[in-house]
Amino acid sequence: MIRLVELPTATMTALLNGDLTTASTTAGVPLTDYFVTDEAKALWRFRLDQLAREPGHAPWIVRAAVAEPDGVVVGHAGFHGAPTADGRVEVAYSVDPAHRRRGHARAMLAALLARADAEPSVTTVRASISPDNAASLATIAGHGFVHVGEQWDEQDGRELLFDRPAH
Repeated sequence: MIRLVELPTATMTALLNGDLTTASTTAGVPLTDYFVTDEAKALWRFRLDQLAREPGHAPWIVRAAVAEPDGVVVGHAGFHGAPTADGRVEVAYSVDPAHRRRGHARAMLAALLARADAEPSVTTVRASISPDNAASLATIAGHGFVHVGEQWDEQDGRELLFDRPAH
């Protein structure tokens, strides 16, 4: 089971600055070095900019993913933002390499789907995945996602689009 823990702006700011001690304190969970990699810092910068423009997205975006009952932070998960006008949210999750291949991505996805399903304004959950990302394609299998098209992402290149109705 995965518990999702909010990462407040103070936490993301500390992570962006490489201050793992302050970030862990403000998050209330022991974050790992995975949260201060260059790739992660780019995420924190992006999310902080997003929140500066759209503070209402805070309840939806990135969270620390804590594996229970051990209380170990195994990565991060959330949505790209609040539901769109037509009720769509897009999932995002990443497992710390030290914790991969143990079912954490599936557990993160299940937690995100439960969150989306609990929100009446959400009608559709989207996943965008590189066609070469076999692990992510396997993660969404069996969760009701249907291939609906593709897009070009400036950062990630070609992505396949999968939608699933919210319940």
